[in-house]
Amino acid sequence: MDSIYADIFLSNPSIDALQPIAANALVDTGALFLCIPQHIAIQLQLKEFEKREVTVADGSKKLVPYVGPIKINYLNRMCLTGALVLGEMVLLGAIPIEDMDLVIHPAQLKITVNPNNPNIAGALVV
Repeated sequence: MDSIYADIFLSNPSIDALQPIAANALVDTGALFLCIPQHIAIQLQLKEFEKREVTVADGSKKLVPYVGPIKINYLNRMCLTGALVLGEMVLLGAIPIEDMDLVIHPAQLKITVNPNNPNIAGALVV
């Protein structure tokens, strides 16, 4: 199966003077969090809140910075979240995907806004 990518913008909502960074993010519902490379965390001057232990694809464990706040913009959606700093590319996980009310179309290899809520992100609150 081919991978799905999304052209997103990342910014630091705490520092308006910084320009957003465009990124082609790998969409991965098997991951929970937004993951960003170190150079993006540096460019956006994100604050490190703590270290978190993560398990990576090969089963090994690493201690990585958890930074934020970070704003994600995609199409007509946005969310505010934290990010794990690891790897060389941006990975868009399930939490920000759900937060922005996005749906994945595996056969079309794309991600888009929920057609049931085309203008405003919806959420299930039970």
